[in-house]
Amino acid sequence: MTLPSSTYQPRVLSDLVAHGAITNTAVIIGGTGLLAAAAQLTVPLWPVPITGQTFAVLILGAALGARRAAATTTLYLLLGAIGLPIFTGATSGNPFTMPSGGYLVGFIAAATLIGYLAKRGWDRTPLRSLAAFALGSAAMYAIALPWLAISLSALGAPHSLSAVLAAGLVPFLIGDALKAALAAGLLPLTWRLTKGDRH
Repeated sequence: MTLPSSTYQPRVLSDLVAHGAITNTAVIIGGTGLLAAAAQLTVPLWPVPITGQTFAVLILGAALGARRAAATTTLYLLLGAIGLPIFTGATSGNPFTMPSGGYLVGFIAAATLIGYLAKRGWDRTPLRSLAAFALGSAAMYAIALPWLAISLSALGAPHSLSAVLAAGLVPFLIGDALKAALAAGLLPLTWRLTKGDRH
């Protein structure tokens, strides 16, 4: 069922096209494909690389809303776990055995939180979008950094707080800030171009 345009007000961008089971499924599958493609844009760095994944997670979280974003990132994780080469470097594997596994699981938390905030209008202005992305990134790192510490410990590598921050956070801060700034500019602009923003 499609509501009349005069009364229907989309809450996230994907609401403009996804109104039923078929279109919701298509959006989730498409989002998973986008995330897989973004994972192949990478700058090698040990123990985890800088990739386009985080930019895709920001965009997908805000554009899809909490439920679709959670489904998309979970599907991505599951497809990689069963052997599809969709992780960084066209790889796959069990995230629970990978040093970067915490980031992959953290994507679900980040996208879901950003989607939750986007449903409440946080994606309509650049500043509020940046705030949503910062909170989403914090949720991701809250999972990824302890995970990385455990992985480094198992490998016999330095895993003090300073070592973990140096390996798993500091190298990504500038890149994350640039990705967030770009996404924060694109989302409000997209709302205006689609004339979906009634605020």
